[in-house]
Amino acid sequence: MPMNDWQLRQAARIVHHGGLIAYPTEAVYGLGCDPLDGAAVQRLLALKQRPMDKGLILIAADLDQLRPFLLPLSADDEATVLATWPGPVTWLIPARPETPRWLRGAHDTLAVRVTDHPLAAALCRRLGHPLVSTSANRSGQPPARSPLAVRRAFGKSIDLVLSAPLGTQRRPTAIRDLRSGRSIRSA
Repeated sequence: MPMNDWQLRQAARIVHHGGLIAYPTEAVYGLGCDPLDGAAVQRLLALKQRPMDKGLILIAADLDQLRPFLLPLSADDEATVLATWPGPVTWLIPARPETPRWLRGAHDTLAVRVTDHPLAAALCRRLGHPLVSTSANRSGQPPARSPLAVRRAFGKSIDLVLSAPLGTQRRPTAIRDLRSGRSIRSA
């Protein structure tokens, strides 16, 4: 992985201080911030022109980083989810009632993924918590697939753009509903 430790520390420092970053994921560049920083999330939503009611995705280095946001999983549900992680499957899982609305949107679930992108996973490990992960684009526009495309779309509104290769997926991750087993978005 071309990302060095200094760049990861810089990205983590920016996120911890309320900043917005762009980083490569499995298929596209993502925009991220601290999921518990309401002001940072509001800034991100405004940049994307995305309504809060839609909700956001959290990525993490492991399931333990996500547990504080989710209702406890049964052994069967946990096995179902872990069979796809780390990997390019995002699950809609019932959220704890105290999970901020700015993350859940108008839903009682939260979209979560344990990423298999090495840089995104390393960043979550460095942060010590999950990261908001939404495609780097304004609503209705195609997602950015390079640092240059991120800068063209957002200019200096993003505090740091990490430059590294995307993962091997051609399309954004699949989204599945854990309760119904339904596929919401296919990869």
